Amino acid sequence: MSHDGSVDHHLAELSTSSHRIPSNDDFHFYYKFNEFKRPLEEIAMRTQSMLTRIGSSEHIWGRGSAFPGDIDDAYEWVVNANDDVLELVEEILDEFRRIKKEEAEAEIWENGVGRKKKSKGASCLELEGLDLENGTGLELKDKASKVSFHEPTISKPQYRYNLEVDNANKPFQHVLLEKSDDGQRFIHPLEKLSVLDFVDKDLENLVPVKPPPLECTPFKLVEDVKGLKELATKLYSVNEFAVDLEHNQYRSFQGLTCLMQISTRTEDFIVDTLKLRNHVGPYLREVFKDPKKKKVLHGANRDIVWLQRDFGIYVCNMFDTGQASRVLKLERYSLQHLLQHYCGVTANKEYQNADWRVRPLPDVMLRYGREDTHYLLYIYDLMRIELYALPKDSESSDNPLLEVYKRSYDISMQLYEKELLTEDSYLRIKGLLGAGFNAQQLAIVSGLCEWRDTVARADDESTGYILPNKIILEIAKQMPVITSNLRRLVGKSRLPYAERNLDIIVNIVRHSMQNATAFEEAAQRLKEEHAANVAKAAAAAAAEAAVKDGTEAPGSHTPNLEVECAEKGCSGNENAISVDISEMSLISSDLEEYFEDEDLQGQELIKSDFLTSELPCSSLTVLKKNGKDANVGAPSTAKGNGANGQVLKKPMGAFDATLMGNSASERKLDKKGKKIKLEQIRSSANLPSGSFLGNSDKSTSTRNGTVTVDSDSDLEDMMQNNL
Repeated sequence: MSHDGSVDHHLAELSTSSHRIPSNDDFHFYYKFNEFKRPLEEIAMRTQSMLTRIGSSEHIWGRGSAFPGDIDDAYEWVVNANDDVLELVEEILDEFRRIKKEEAEAEIWENGVGRKKKSKGASCLELEGLDLENGTGLELKDKASKVSFHEPTISKPQYRYNLEVDNANKPFQHVLLEKSDDGQRFIHPLEKLSVLDFVDKDLENLVPVKPPPLECTPFKLVEDVKGLKELATKLYSVNEFAVDLEHNQYRSFQGLTCLMQISTRTEDFIVDTLKLRNHVGPYLREVFKDPKKKKVLHGANRDIVWLQRDFGIYVCNMFDTGQASRVLKLERYSLQHLLQHYCGVTANKEYQNADWRVRPLPDVMLRYGREDTHYLLYIYDLMRIELYALPKDSESSDNPLLEVYKRSYDISMQLYEKELLTEDSYLRIKGLLGAGFNAQQLAIVSGLCEWRDTVARADDESTGYILPNKIILEIAKQMPVITSNLRRLVGKSRLPYAERNLDIIVNIVRHSMQNATAFEEAAQRLKEEHAANVAKAAAAAAAEAAVKDGTEAPGSHTPNLEVECAEKGCSGNENAISVDISEMSLISSDLEEYFEDEDLQGQELIKSDFLTSELPCSSLTVLKKNGKDANVGAPSTAKGNGANGQVLKKPMGAFDATLMGNSASERKLDKKGKKIKLEQIRSSANLPSGSFLGNSDKSTSTRNGTVTVDSDSDLEDMMQNNL
């Protein structure tokens, strides 16, 4: 082939030449002659050798994958290899776009606010573009750029910083806390303190302290132990400081705290908690625990448990401005609203859903992080004055300021609980109740949930990244039993784990369909529950219509919607939203309010779609292997005064088969029905050789030598609808 001309020309020439190759009967006729046969065999040998070398290039794929001998497997191998090549090319292009985007943002910063910094005679307020008196602010925003909540080109911090986590299907151990006398629960340090110890005694003479403009405030990005030690010293010298965290949950099983923002009255700090993960706790633990230091947070439900999980930090004496906004009955409860309402600052919440694993952090993301805490102590001052002046609702109620401190106290008392797999975890998948699945389809859902959980724990990925709920439901709906059908189903979803393990997923589908008997009762119960809820919702709608028509007394059939997290704060279980399913028509606005209050990040919503609102589990029963009924509505955690008493159940066993490798010749099921060993899972799933396991003694989810797996998911659809 000539080296002159375009790629298109060469491809056209190759295509034309291919038509001259004999086909069908003509091919077999010519193949009898050595003059035709030998060149073809040489070409085939060279091609196979080349493909084998490509497949064994671990520095490209991150794993070895020999070219298979079977013709059907070979075709599938080539298709997958081409997909991987295209994915690598796209990742390189994404990296190029990211670099260009950072350069553009830096140029905007330099030519925008930076130019004002160089102007002679400009005051700090002019530099900042902020006038607190007149309620006007400068919004720095690159409208041309799009912020991504997931940057696929980022190397995982788990590898880069050698982070260790325990993803075993066992309760989280709060090793720094004492246990109760009976040894059944952990004791939070707050239990020894009264909420009255934290309430402000005299606010009549309180004068709010306005924060200095952002551009005039000393700022330090803490990236080393020396800086962390200096930060701890400064925090010990003040009586109050504001705190916020930035989190990523899409590319790890339990989640990663990526940044910690801290502001005093005079300085701002951002701690790189990925680089300093092992040092944050030892240096900051005591100052967070000190009851004499006020910690001001907004929507602290998640932050409290993230601090415990990643750093062993337990917060005492906390004021939650999100709870204060509720007691004050503000129009909205989000931090964005508080910044605008009290400070006249329009926050750029575009970065709320950004991928905070990015390093180095661009200036616009650092600015966003600082804004979350820079003004918070000033807002805290103003809210305390308003709460102090607010009258009590009734004689029996607490004064408003005390009510906020009680709510903040309860939130601080939460203890982190790891999500555990139970035999009925799959039943809480969002969308399952209304799917109308039969026993075979329900068995497929269970099997896929167990497989993805095992892989997610082993590689420290979120289950939503391995296999999203909507894909699991679609697979269960269509029940593909051949690889080509499954490929067409998941092909457009860009799911690398699913694309690399198509044969394993097909085996799970086949095996689950054979074990459908154990799911017949659960399938019937789901259909009955769904029908009852539809009827109940219709009755509620009719009652509401009757009220509007004036034919019935208002409130006689008004549904009593209770969103537990929004009113009381989450318990640490990230799925703890309790809603009566019959009132799903009302849930959208309430969840929107909840997400506003918590100021949640989009990547967290991607992971968590185990909403109990999807399934009123209290009356559901499933058939155990021993033939007895189990109440699937029983919560997987037994909470008592903050206790971490998860109830660990034996998985139902829709996934008992030993799944072998990707080769068709190895697609055999374990006829003995034994539980899957972790090593078998990893080999069958064709996982990268550098899979993250953390401490091998802790992060392997084993029980009696067998893997105990969990189920978890994402709220991608809900994020789109509510944020």
